[in-house]
Amino acid sequence: MRKPLLALAAGAALLAVASPAAAAPSGDTIVTFTVSTANLDINVPPAVNLGAVFAGSTDTGQLGNVTVSDNRAALSATWRVTVSSSAFTTGGGTGPETILPNLVAYWSGPAVATTGGGTVVPGQPTAADAVTLDVPRIAFSKTSGSGDNTATWNPTLRITVPAGAVGGTYTGVITHSVA
Repeated sequence: MRKPLLALAAGAALLAVASPAAAAPSGDTIVTFTVSTANLDINVPPAVNLGAVFAGSTDTGQLGNVTVSDNRAALSATWRVTVSSSAFTTGGGTGPETILPNLVAYWSGPAVATTGGGTVVPGQPTAADAVTLDVPRIAFSKTSGSGDNTATWNPTLRITVPAGAVGGTYTGVITHSVA
């Protein structure tokens, strides 16, 4: 009984030795990494007082610097800022206590400072280009360039106060949004 087992073991050993090992001639490793980017942000003045005017006249003043900071390190670093206005109200916000957005004109003026390459375009370069804020408008845009960049402008508001407006401190919100 030993001989068949011994023959079987010898045959298995012969098979194990007779088969050469297969080796791969090369091997690939996929390597990845991320180049981190930051955000596309906008900074606006928190509040501004345009002074005092009488009913039936126009109040004009600058908002202060609005700055877009594009730190996305993008190959195509373009963006667009839209601007809109709420109604301006005082007291209980009744008809005579409300100045609607169609009476609020805006113009961006030119850039007062920029960094990075590319083209920045003011939405309304001069007072003659002013637009009413009854619908969102383009305030400023960057139409070409790559990498990090900034643009700053100092927009102007012109608010037409209706003759029937009541006295009081009117408050509204000008919203700049970047995308």
